[in-house]
Amino acid sequence: MEKNMEAKTAKRCRGRPQVRSDDETKEVILTAADDQFRIAGYAAASISDIAKTAGVSTKTLYRLFPAKADLFSDVISMRIEDYLLALDTEGMADTPLVESLEKVLSAYGRLTLSVDTVAMTRLVFSEYGRFPELAAVFYEKAIRRTSIAIEGWLKHRVSLGELRIDNIPETTGMLRGMMAMEPQRALMLGRIDTISDTEITARARSCAALFLRGCSIN
Repeated sequence: MEKNMEAKTAKRCRGRPQVRSDDETKEVILTAADDQFRIAGYAAASISDIAKTAGVSTKTLYRLFPAKADLFSDVISMRIEDYLLALDTEGMADTPLVESLEKVLSAYGRLTLSVDTVAMTRLVFSEYGRFPELAAVFYEKAIRRTSIAIEGWLKHRVSLGELRIDNIPETTGMLRGMMAMEPQRALMLGRIDTISDTEITARARSCAALFLRGCSIN
């Protein structure tokens, strides 16, 4: 009889679904929300559909994300975190100047010129009039965070005596614009469908060379 009880207990244990942590559940929800925002837009994005796609209850979703704006904010953060990991300014501290700048610009280009980021940027521009919080989130989580990361790289290279820059925030804006503005406009306006990684790398190389002619001390 004891053996039968043990067998039944083991069977019940094996049949229990694995419990996901809140962090894992958040990641699944954010992926579903990212898709929903891009497909339906912010206003029409359905919390019920996001929960269904993520395989969670709406109660669980609201426990982790009390408002739709929280979801949008964390979707942006998720995308930027990938960029910041790719940028890795500290890891590039000892990389030669030219190579390091090319990597910084390539990482920025891959972020801003990706199909997903272009779609998210279109979303913000189309809906910020009705939902000004979207513009605020996008500016702080995307634009400012990427600017701060590049500013940090420039400050470090100035401290090494490799660059001469009077206004680092202004220079950061110029670098960003040189790398991404024209191709991003073309993507957003549907003049081109995609930009390849090879094209991004080549553009980063050209922008780095042009920039360093004006700012490099050596």
